[in-house]
Parts: sequence; structure tokens; C-alpha cells
Amino acid sequence: MRTGVFAALMIAAASMALTAQAAKVDLTGKWAFTVQTDAGTGTPTVTLKQEGDKLTGHYSSQVLGEADLTGTVKGQQFDFTFTANAQGTSLDVKYSGTIENKDSLKGTLDLGGLGSGTFTAKRQ
Repeated sequence: MRTGVFAALMIAAASMALTAQAAKVDLTGKWAFTVQTDAGTGTPTVTLKQEGDKLTGHYSSQVLGEADLTGTVKGQQFDFTFTANAQGTSLDVKYSGTIENKDSLKGTLDLGGLGSGTFTAKRQ
């Protein structure tokens, strides 16, 4: 009886470990974002490099220009920040989101306390 219960527990633990490994997504690559804010919409391109839970990369848009970014990934959650120059004003921008699947992201952004919005992103 004990052996059967132990075996069932071992199988369940192994199954959970395999599921967790399969769910882990590497965000490295080029992403096409669609951003909605009170000020309008935008379509920045973000290139990410993930090493463990660390994110680095580059943000490029017509509205906020070009900027290097840094961030983190924890499970299915991620965030990254960068400093943009918005019409001569330095602006700390933060994106926070959820990994939907290997090719899809969604979340929110904060424009240095001056505004906020939502985004979706697709891997290119």
C-alpha cells in the first residue's frame, strides 16, 4: 500500500516538473508591440535577450525613440524599464506583463507617472 502511494506521488511530482519546464518561455527575439494609451496608439519594436531571469534589449518607436532596456522574468511574469526622451523631457517607462505563450505577450505600461496604457505583443 505504501509503495503504491509513494509511486503515485513520484509520478505526480515528475509530471508537475515536466509541465513547469514546458511552460518556461525564452523571450529572446524581436517583438512587435501594439500599445494603447490615453494619448493614442503606437507600434514599437522591442528586441529582447533573456539570460536566466535577466532581460536586456532595445526599444524602438516613432513616439519615444530608441533606448536600451533592462528587466526581469519571473515565471510567466516579466517587466522591463528604459529612459526615453519625450520632447526634451526624460521619462522613465516601465512595461509589466504576462507571457501568454511562446509568441504572445500582454500587459500594462507606465509612462513615468504621466500616463499609462496597455499592450499586446507578438514575436516576429
